[in-house]
Order: sequence, then C-alpha cells, then structure tokens
Amino acid sequence: MTAGLTAGLTAAAGTWSEIWDRATAVRPVPDAGFVLLTGLVALALVLAPPTWPRVRLGVTVVHEAGHAVVAVLVGRRLSGIRLHSDTSGLTVSRGRPTGPGVVAMMAAGYLAPAAVGVGAALLLAAGRGVTMLWLLLLLMAALLVWIRNVYGLATVVLGGVGVGLLTWYGDPELQSVVAYLIAWLLLLSAPRPLVELLGTGRTRRRTTDPDQLARLTRVPALVWIWLFLAANLAGLALGVTTLAPDLLA
Repeated sequence: MTAGLTAGLTAAAGTWSEIWDRATAVRPVPDAGFVLLTGLVALALVLAPPTWPRVRLGVTVVHEAGHAVVAVLVGRRLSGIRLHSDTSGLTVSRGRPTGPGVVAMMAAGYLAPAAVGVGAALLLAAGRGVTMLWLLLLLMAALLVWIRNVYGLATVVLGGVGVGLLTWYGDPELQSVVAYLIAWLLLLSAPRPLVELLGTGRTRRRTTDPDQLARLTRVPALVWIWLFLAANLAGLALGVTTLAPDLLA
C-alpha cells in the first residue's frame, strides 16, 4: 500500500512538473509579418457582421469576468454570472449600493477586454504565449464556479475545453497563431461595443453600465462612454506598440 501511494505521488508530481514546464515555456517571438497577418485576420473577424457576434460573446465573457474579479477585490459578495445567446451578460454581487467599490466594479466591465489584451500582448512580446493560454484556461475554470445559467455554462466549458486541448496537444505553431489571434481580438474588439452604444443615442437601454454609473456618480452616461472608449483606444495603441513595434518604427 505504501509503495502504491509513493508511486501515485511520484506520478502526480511528474504531471504537475510537466504542466509547469509547459506553462512557463519561453519561445522565440514570431517575425513581424506573422504578427501583422494575425492582426489583420483578427480585424476582419471584428468587422465582419457574420463573425462579430461570436467575437463579441468572447468579449462579454471577459467583460463579466472583469466585473466579477473587481467585485471580489473590493469586498463585495459575488452571487453569480449569466451569459446569454444575444451576447449580453450579467454579473450580480452583494454589498453597499453606493461608494467607490461599486463604482470600480461597474467600471471594470468595459475596461477588462483591453486590459486583458494588453496583458496578453506583454506576455507574447516576452515569448510566453503558452503562459497566456494557461492563464486564460485558469480564468475559465474559475468562472465555472459562478456561472448560473445553462448557456453560460456551455459557453465557458466549450471555450475551456478548446483552450485546454490546444495547450496540451496543439503544436507550437498552432498555439502561437491562436494566442496572437486572442490578443488581437481583445484589443481590436474592446472599443466596438462602446461605439455601438454611442450609435444608439436616446434609444439606448438605461440598464447599461454607463447609465448605472451615471446614477451612482451624477456623471452623465455619455461621459462614461467616452472615457471607456478613450481608455480602450489607449489600450489598443499600447497593444499595437507591444505586439508590432516595427509598424510604428
């Protein structure tokens, strides 16, 4: 029995060691042509009407994760996350109805995709694209605890399985392509929902994050939209200079 336990522990240690080695592997940064091509493909996916809803669903996952993470950081009690087939989402938390904490939580949603995109760009520039994929997998695993509807659960599970299979069985070239596509998609798609909000004008639903922030802070919703848009465009600029510095040289 002792021998079996020792063998099991040794095997588990070997598995965790392999996971760590894979997750922390450093690979050469691809050439500028490869980075530019993945960026152009991502831009096409963001702009094309048939693919945008699918891209936006991924953005919504990061958006709601941003709400959830900040809610926990500011001491709120996270109740659950819902993702819907129309690419909308909802994160529910409990705590003080007003104050800096709830403002930070509400503001985090529209800032999260660009922030995660910049983080992904920094990892890719350091040759740690696989690390980025493993961190994305951990994020999806953490979200599973808080998803409260079937569609959201299926979305996160399918995404997590796809990323997990890629990190374990995918060849380095495919991993690099997907990692760069994800980073570009986050950076390029972050401003679009805000541009769409500006386009709705007075027909906009008054339940959006900027409208809720307007009620909390007395700062008009339009000002919040422009602030978020400026922050996302700044994140895009930083991401581009990080991923493809030769383009601006």
